[in-house]
Amino acid sequence: MNRMGTRIAGFGHHAPDQVVTSAEIERRLGLAEGWIAGRTGIHARRVAAPHEAVSDLAVAAADMALADAALPKGAVGLTLLATSTPDHLLPPTAPLLAHRLGLTSSGAVDLTGACAGFLYALVLADGFVRTTGRVALVAAANILSRRTDPRDAATAALFADAAGAIVLAPSPRADAGVIASSLASDGSAYDLIQIPDSGSRLSASGLTSGDARMVMRDGRTVFSRAVAMMASSCRTALEDAGLAPEDVIHFLPHQANARIITAVAERLGIGPERTLSSVADFGNSSAATLPFTLSALRATRAYGEGDVLLLTAAGAGLTGGAAVFRF
Repeated sequence: MNRMGTRIAGFGHHAPDQVVTSAEIERRLGLAEGWIAGRTGIHARRVAAPHEAVSDLAVAAADMALADAALPKGAVGLTLLATSTPDHLLPPTAPLLAHRLGLTSSGAVDLTGACAGFLYALVLADGFVRTTGRVALVAAANILSRRTDPRDAATAALFADAAGAIVLAPSPRADAGVIASSLASDGSAYDLIQIPDSGSRLSASGLTSGDARMVMRDGRTVFSRAVAMMASSCRTALEDAGLAPEDVIHFLPHQANARIITAVAERLGIGPERTLSSVADFGNSSAATLPFTLSALRATRAYGEGDVLLLTAAGAGLTGGAAVFRF
């Protein structure tokens, strides 16, 4: 039986037009000048317009990826959308995304994996492509600006709106695509990052009582546990791939904030010259940060055949992991 691998045939990304600088938030909250950038490395973020929904951002990024891939739309057999802020709790947004893109032969489903959503979607899509020989569209999008309290510096300073997408296609090279992964979870930290006023824990009598805002209960603990999960998952994935950190050409961590990116890279011994980052200008859009950054930096960063890409993420749940992808 012929073995096949996978390849990224198309890249896409999209951020809303409105820019909100950290200086604006500092003035609004009475914070010292440079307070946000000094703690997070974030100087600006994008915010969706009132008429925009997650599907609008996802369509823009996915359309770019599909155009880049230049493959027949009928070849796409699966559409995965990683999001924590779907258009509606029901139905899922992915079928609407596939419909708006004209992907009439594609299955479609949302993945709610918080900041690690795209990572999980990539691993699942890679298996789908290898098994079926069909193409997968893997997108991630979030509008987190509507789920943060503008009075809460811990979340308002971090979270942003954006979308990213890739088209994953079959490759004749069996060693291309996801060559190892290490997925992780730690439910003991389930309530560290949460939108408590939502879901089935909210009684029917309280369905209209709250405004569903995100809460981060202990930033220091989130930092330490996210860094530990990401670094450990990276080491395991690299070991399973028979590789070492020195073999990584492109390191793409979740763009949570600059301190987490630096901490994980330092634990692995990966220098800033190999680390991909867009957090300074676009902030933290949860699951969207990985495909957004991968696509946005493509113009200035050459992804060569055979290059090793290490992706990692951790977020609410806690859920996270790492994957090793060979271009």
